[in-house]
Amino acid sequence: MWPTCSGHAADYGERRRRVEQQGGARGAGAQDRAAPAAQAEWFHHGWADTGTTLPLLPGAAFAAARRAALSERFPGERIVVPSGGLKVRSNDFDHTFRPHSAFVHLTAEQGTSAVPDSVLLFEPTGTGHEVTLFTRPRSPRDGGPNGAEFHSSRRHGEFWVGRRRTLSETADAIGVRAAARDDLERALAGHVPTRVVRGEDALVDALVRPADRAEAELLTFLAESRLVKDAWEVEQLRTAVRSTVAGFHDVVGELRHATGLARGERWIEGTFNRRARLDGYGLGFETIAAAGAHACVLHWMHNDGPVRDGDLLLLDAGVEADSFYTGDVTRTLPVSGRYTDVQRRVYDLVFAAQSAGIAALRPGARYGAFHDAAMRVIADGLDAWGLAPDGGPSLAESGRYRRFTVCGSGHMLGLDCHDCAGARGQAYLDGVLEAGQVLTVEPGLYFQPDDLTVPEELRGIGVRIEDDFLITTDGAQWLSSGLPRQADEVEAWMASLR
Repeated sequence: MWPTCSGHAADYGERRRRVEQQGGARGAGAQDRAAPAAQAEWFHHGWADTGTTLPLLPGAAFAAARRAALSERFPGERIVVPSGGLKVRSNDFDHTFRPHSAFVHLTAEQGTSAVPDSVLLFEPTGTGHEVTLFTRPRSPRDGGPNGAEFHSSRRHGEFWVGRRRTLSETADAIGVRAAARDDLERALAGHVPTRVVRGEDALVDALVRPADRAEAELLTFLAESRLVKDAWEVEQLRTAVRSTVAGFHDVVGELRHATGLARGERWIEGTFNRRARLDGYGLGFETIAAAGAHACVLHWMHNDGPVRDGDLLLLDAGVEADSFYTGDVTRTLPVSGRYTDVQRRVYDLVFAAQSAGIAALRPGARYGAFHDAAMRVIADGLDAWGLAPDGGPSLAESGRYRRFTVCGSGHMLGLDCHDCAGARGQAYLDGVLEAGQVLTVEPGLYFQPDDLTVPEELRGIGVRIEDDFLITTDGAQWLSSGLPRQADEVEAWMASLR
């Protein structure tokens, strides 16, 4: 059974009322005084015409090709891809809006121009699909329905959150027909086979009956269509990685100051985050600034500890460009500027593992080959240190080295830090590398501070080295080459910035 519109117009008002009560239309706050009618009327007069014709977004032509591929894959079916909406942070404050990655991929929408609650609709025709972007247009200033929104709505009013594009401006920028979101219910009517990116828009979910298999197929296609990046995407990733590298330079310059603070990790986090907001839309993920034993927590994001001389600082961070593509880089730095002997021993093993993984990157290679190469180096190195239990098999033979590595050695990178996660195993984890793919290589070693199976000198040391690579026709290009990898080079780089 294909999903279609889940109800009739008579049901729509009640469904919409419930959706809006859940936060879709937030008006004045309890602390705001209502304006008398005469004052409210005054808001509707005396405004200049600021409408304009916008140029097509730089990535719009590439987004059009992606929409054409989606149309070809699902002929005769209606496809609904919402942007998602605002998420409440507390009371009447929302988190910064970030559209669904599939929506961004199909529109090439940019940072602060993205409008919450937009919906991209592919309506089947005899020759393909007519694509319409249903969105919230600029608030009218001349009265009528929603006439007070521009000055009274904390969530959508122009006085509160800034100007949106008009519908014609949206059509100019995106390169598709634009319509008011209020018209979406009528557009979703009728008995047309429909696939929805579900869970992003409560109204869409209410109007279209779910069909798990059909919707899973849609999500899989949308994920796999991002595995190989086009020229526009590669350039956006280059931009994001360059900014990420700049953020690491910023951090090293601030590292000495961080050692004098009770929560120096927060200073490191803030230093990098400042670069992310300056150069891009923000962070691709929450910054990991892990000093000392915190580096043994793979996704340490509390960042509330001190940064002490003699410790290592593991910084894992990425700038998200205005196009929503992100970098993802990790360096493990000696806070004092020089690695101790035991720190260098761990670092050099991870460096050798990463180097082996990098050497395995080439088109046609198994995706898992770089991880396997890195883990062979890790396992053999740990065995050489004598960490296997007495009388037992080697760590390489038993697989027990995983106690000190835990996770995989990399992932696809793009609009999401862990990009294309919805792809099928045979297309991703069990697939082969192709020119145009962008991925990370990031082996690590993590010796927990309470691990009695390792020598005391190793406990509390965590090291990860992560870089971003573009698969080319004959190998791989190191996108994050603006940062040194080898221990001596790291020390020299840090000394130059101090």
